[in-house]
Amino acid sequence: MVLAALAIGWVVLWVDTFRLLRLRLVAPGMKPLLAFSTVLLLVATSGMLGYGSFAVNAGRNALNEIFAPGPAIEPVAGRYNFLLMGGDAGEGRIGLRPDSIHVASVNAETGSTILFSIPRNFQNARFSEDSPLWGAYPEGFSCGDECIINALYVDVMENHQDLYPGAEDPGAEAMMDAAGGILGLDIQSYAMVDMGGFSQLIDSMGGVTVTSGGWTTYRGPRPDGEWGNAWWGPGTYDFNGEEALAFARSRHFSTDYSRIRRQQCIQSAMLAQFNPQTLVTRFQGILDAGEQIVETDLPGQQLGTFVSLATKGQSQGMGRLTIGPPDFEGEDGRFTTYPDFDEIHTRVDGMLAEDGTPNAAGTSPAPLLFVDATASLVASASQEAGTGDDPADWPAPPTQPDGSEITLEYLQHLEDTGQTGLLEDAASTNHLCAAG
Repeated sequence: MVLAALAIGWVVLWVDTFRLLRLRLVAPGMKPLLAFSTVLLLVATSGMLGYGSFAVNAGRNALNEIFAPGPAIEPVAGRYNFLLMGGDAGEGRIGLRPDSIHVASVNAETGSTILFSIPRNFQNARFSEDSPLWGAYPEGFSCGDECIINALYVDVMENHQDLYPGAEDPGAEAMMDAAGGILGLDIQSYAMVDMGGFSQLIDSMGGVTVTSGGWTTYRGPRPDGEWGNAWWGPGTYDFNGEEALAFARSRHFSTDYSRIRRQQCIQSAMLAQFNPQTLVTRFQGILDAGEQIVETDLPGQQLGTFVSLATKGQSQGMGRLTIGPPDFEGEDGRFTTYPDFDEIHTRVDGMLAEDGTPNAAGTSPAPLLFVDATASLVASASQEAGTGDDPADWPAPPTQPDGSEITLEYLQHLEDTGQTGLLEDAASTNHLCAAG
């Protein structure tokens, strides 16, 4: 209201100034220049204030739609820990299963961020003794293949909402408890995002740039012009929202773990690009996309704090750990079925200690030598698996059996002739991805 009143006031001021100038007394050649200058100054003052009023009002309305009222959350052991879930959320779809599950752990002083990714097929999730689900699942969410972690949301919404009285979304609360039990962290807040809104947000930011080290399939035109499985090869791409979403979600001829790496890569690229310049120039589009967030319990009053931390963290890169292959015990997937929680907590605690917040995972104090060894182990494992962020360290992409380069026509031939094994080999390095 204040900005709008100031804008109107400047309009009145400039109109009155124009009247006082008495153009009839001005030399004929100066009249157009004087009129143009007055209009320019009118736009520069009233126009900017008017836009500011619009932006503030639009921002307030959008933030009220997106973020929850309520008290500020406090960091735990020097960190904010947020659960980020993505899925295809249709209207009235209580049976939503989160398609991607990540915990962003942010250093409350430096903004440095570590992204812990939990595969959707993770089994035997544990809960802490103070969780409402401890009584329902004292041995963890462990009923076999039906109890993969992304089924927990549905299970709680259908069978255990009473365990979270007063909660806006009992399923999301349960997912926070599960993620916290897996990682040994206190998860303070969550956001659930519709994948359609994710795509719109990337478009509103002007797209994202990523470098891929492998072949990744998506739905599009094949070399023969037919619609089917098309491919992105190794290289650098400027993706729009739909393309970025397809790249992040692709798992045809690939694995869930490679898919997680690409999701982490897209998120890193978005964080690197989300700067004040982008926010100012694409303000309304970003707000519109933000309203596609299904829900969050983040308090709106702390939005400035979190934006400030994100800005600080941009120059520091993003630490990443997948609670499954390739970061834990190979590619056979047994770790996600029979997880070693002591090993998970040790690795998480080591990464947080390296970031300057020791014991954030709730383990006993670690000697400096142990912390350094753990950090080195994590780094060397990533390098051996080819998951580093420097494309110069990546292995060469696969080739055809005769050593020649893979082509789109070759991949189309493999698919048409049913040679799935060679297609999987071609896609074996598509977990390699870096922002920019």
